Amino acid sequence: MSTTSAIKQEARALGFDAVGITHVSSKYAGSVTGDMENSHRSDSETAAPERLFARLTEWLRRGYHGTMAWIERDPHKRADPRQVLPGCRSIISVGINYLTEHRANEQPGYGRIARYAWGMDYHKLFDSRLKQLEQIIHKMAPYVKTRSYSDTGPIMEKAWAEQAGLGWIGKHSNLVSAEFGSWLLLGEVLTTLELEPDEPATDLCGSCMLCIQACPTGAITEPYIVDATRCISYLTIELRGDAHTISDDLQAGMGNKIFGCDDCLDVCPFNLRAEPTQEEAFQPSNLSLSPDLNELSTLDETTFATVFRQSPIRRAKLHGLHRNVAIAQHNLKPS
Repeated sequence: MSTTSAIKQEARALGFDAVGITHVSSKYAGSVTGDMENSHRSDSETAAPERLFARLTEWLRRGYHGTMAWIERDPHKRADPRQVLPGCRSIISVGINYLTEHRANEQPGYGRIARYAWGMDYHKLFDSRLKQLEQIIHKMAPYVKTRSYSDTGPIMEKAWAEQAGLGWIGKHSNLVSAEFGSWLLLGEVLTTLELEPDEPATDLCGSCMLCIQACPTGAITEPYIVDATRCISYLTIELRGDAHTISDDLQAGMGNKIFGCDDCLDVCPFNLRAEPTQEEAFQPSNLSLSPDLNELSTLDETTFATVFRQSPIRRAKLHGLHRNVAIAQHNLKPS
């Protein structure tokens, strides 16, 4: 068995549902964008780094990153993993399916939380498994260097996952897998080891525009381009401040969403064939499926820290959650 095949086998044994590999070379360096600022390879398998970098800087120039200043720090480093891990030759992209069979409570008086936050904080799960995968690689090749991340470093993980064949970046700027739909959380291991690359994924969105039509705040300004300042995920998680920091029209579009948004994902046809995860860590609690707005509005700091100790919802902080809950309560009042 080749080293590449052995690493893939070990990754799956650790609980990763998807694994793929891409080379890091002059052909690919800079040919990625990241997260909400993902550009799309419109006319070739690997677009020119200069053109993609221009699209990234244009996205930033438009202010689509909002208050997320970390995105605009050193874009050259974000585009080239070799500046993160000197000598990096390969990226091992991995994904874990987080779709469950449960449905959120849509009755009046309840908020809505994005699916990825129904269970425990995925960063903890990924960190443990990625570190184990690094240890396995070091046993196979003691001389190599590795570094791993899961939405925690300057790595454009969706773009590299696309290059590694895990899926393609859809018109909503999220990764879409033909097998797992939109329900893959991503991580990666950077390594100086030369591994056999997989074929990049093919964009299968075609003429479908459902995700764009479904966005309640018009955040997808054009296919593959998202204005984060209008995205409910940004508004409910990343944006700090009181309700007045969010315009009335955006507040109205938020509906009962208090942490994240799945609207553009829920309508994707590829999610119809996705199978539920077997990962226990992503199974929801009664609170995440039926978040009572009145109860959440009265949480104090101690209770918030206890209830959401292992949840991604901690990222919004209590002040942000209270703001989101108040907006949802206002939106649910009879007109």
